[in-house]
Amino acid sequence: MAAMLAVEYVGSMSIHIFSNPADLAAAAATRIADAISATDRTFSLGLAGGGTPAATYRELAQADVDWSRVVMWLGDERWVSHDHEESNTRMARSTLVDHVLGTFLAPDTAFGDPHDAAAHYGETLMTAFHDGRPDIVLLGMGDDGHTASLFPDNDALTAEGVYLATWVESKQTWRLTASMPLLWSAREIIFLVQGESKAGVLAEIIDAGRPYPSQQVAARADNVHWMVDAAAAAQLRSVPR
Repeated sequence: MAAMLAVEYVGSMSIHIFSNPADLAAAAATRIADAISATDRTFSLGLAGGGTPAATYRELAQADVDWSRVVMWLGDERWVSHDHEESNTRMARSTLVDHVLGTFLAPDTAFGDPHDAAAHYGETLMTAFHDGRPDIVLLGMGDDGHTASLFPDNDALTAEGVYLATWVESKQTWRLTASMPLLWSAREIIFLVQGESKAGVLAEIIDAGRPYPSQQVAARADNVHWMVDAAAAAQLRSVPR
């Protein structure tokens, strides 16, 4: 069983601190598996990209849940082919999707226009969510405070719609991303954050409420859990340890 060092509630958010990334991944997988097992209807699980969630997905792939009821989808995707090394679809498949019997919905990056691809994917997702709301959405956080592909000073932060195409100037590339309104509608959001490079930004978000994109998502969502390792939590003042 994963050992948790501390848990604290700050407003509507809870912060769960684990001694290392392995304990964080195990605890996150258990939380997700328990939520799936607690309902007998179709359950939607939004998957985060990047490096941090991979360990959680590997743990989750071993969970004893009824995957036939689970619809997995991506909180964001890079504008690359699905076999590209930077593809979130590729990562999700190799660590989780290809090892379970659930349904996986991925945006079609073969579309000629990213805006068309985003709109089509958004329409698909709204038919998959129970009562039009995602159940659990997993999110990461970058060193710059971005989450999904919602970057600081990006037009996507204030855009309406379900799924968006956004040009990320700092990356010189297109990304597809869940919109702020879609993320806010989730029944539960879990942020997975690890590593000392995230400590400063995480402290600014939790302790000072600085409006990074991650903070903007958390501030208006109903049910937010930050699951972080000790290195990422090192500068937090709000959580006694």
